Amino acid sequence: MTGSLTVVGLGPGNPDQMTPEARIAVETAEDFFGYFPYIDRLDLRPDQRRHASDNREELTRARAALELAAKGGKVCVVSGGDPGVFAMAAAVCEAIDEGPAEWREIDLSVVPGLTAMLAVAAKVGAPLGHDFCAISLSNNLKPWDIIEKRLIAAAEAGFVMAFYNPISKARPHQLGDAFSILRRHLPGTVPVIFGRAAGRPDEEIRMVPLSEAESGMADMATCVIVGSAETRIIERDGKRPIVYSPRYFKGNPGGAGR
Repeated sequence: MTGSLTVVGLGPGNPDQMTPEARIAVETAEDFFGYFPYIDRLDLRPDQRRHASDNREELTRARAALELAAKGGKVCVVSGGDPGVFAMAAAVCEAIDEGPAEWREIDLSVVPGLTAMLAVAAKVGAPLGHDFCAISLSNNLKPWDIIEKRLIAAAEAGFVMAFYNPISKARPHQLGDAFSILRRHLPGTVPVIFGRAAGRPDEEIRMVPLSEAESGMADMATCVIVGSAETRIIERDGKRPIVYSPRYFKGNPGGAGR
């Protein structure tokens, strides 16, 4: 008997930002696999079982979930934010790709969620209003020199950048190195937004120019957004500035893509 596996995005942490589709998926599942803090967000019933594990066990977690689903279970794998953005949906797909043939028969669905860069961007305005990219600064699964090449390419192409996994105890230097690289390719006035725990009670939103950005302003709960040369700041008396990237590129004020 083949069961089902649903990969669910819980959003950035505020319960109000969890989608109705995700709530329904959680209500109908029997077994839950995920990182400890994400499993702890769920108010599970006595008949629902939790299988929590550490943060760096994604592939092991995915395989365990698939094994249970292949036996007929109704399984849910949970991620913070969106499961397809540096999260568990890719790990599950990788496990299926490399796993036994019967895993391909499992009824698989992915339920999207609000990812961190969208939650942080909404707090300050619309910094992602023009072309942007997302880059994980973790070099656990890719070499740092590839990250450097992508940072330079994105800066030279005029992309706004959202940084996931910006810093950890194992790699405290990499966010600072990223800022140093970007200062060689972007104006020092470009805004950098540090959004920690966006939407949660311990939320912290901070904005500084690239010339003053430091790695100590972030932790692993922070999503960092680096503007482009086109990104603008609207100052307001007594209120947080509005940051936005115009929909049009300089020299084309008519603006396509409304």
